[in-house]
Amino acid sequence: MQTVLIVDDDVKLLKMLQRTLAYEGLQVFTASNGEEALIQVDVCKPDVVVLDWMMPKMDGLAVVRELRAEKNPALVLMLTARDAIENRVEGLQSGADDYLVKPFAPVELVARVHALLRRADSKSAKEAVEFCDISLDPIAHEVHVGERILELTKTEFDLLDFFMRHPRQVLERAQILNNVWGYDFGGDDNVLEVYVGYLRKKMEAGGHPRLIQTVRGIGYVLRAERAE
Repeated sequence: MQTVLIVDDDVKLLKMLQRTLAYEGLQVFTASNGEEALIQVDVCKPDVVVLDWMMPKMDGLAVVRELRAEKNPALVLMLTARDAIENRVEGLQSGADDYLVKPFAPVELVARVHALLRRADSKSAKEAVEFCDISLDPIAHEVHVGERILELTKTEFDLLDFFMRHPRQVLERAQILNNVWGYDFGGDDNVLEVYVGYLRKKMEAGGHPRLIQTVRGIGYVLRAERAE
């Protein structure tokens, strides 16, 4: 499930945007100021941050500059009442990816967010990822565990790719099925347990520690700890 973080000190607007984007099928987190936003970014690992410019404690420009200094990959949609050209330029130069002037129609914000999410998908699909001693290259379609190369089917590869792009996040079974098998998936969800089993067997060969952990009653999480 794609994740959006909304940051605004206007409580009414924050709740309205949360309902609107949740209705679009997105996982939505919120923050009411810049300091809280940076904490939430570390927690929820958003694909897109909808960020108000004028906020107490730390404004939107400071937040996006901090994100870019940390090389955070989240795309940022800046919200502001400042509509002068120089303000737009300043917002974009700070590291924002898009800019929307208040007041705005919710349908336009939804369209902007979806456009950024498509960009995030396109970007992430081309980037190699690493977790612990596992590296996954989507272009070469190769997975290395230490010095070993894993021979994975497409479904196994896609499943591991999803886990590795959401490390340390507890992923619900339905969320994994929707993203790996598709929203029209109508089969028995036991298929997920089967494929997790396939992955574990291949990854854990030779005594490699278990990284795909079961979260009882919820789903799975990719993290480095002893299996239950």
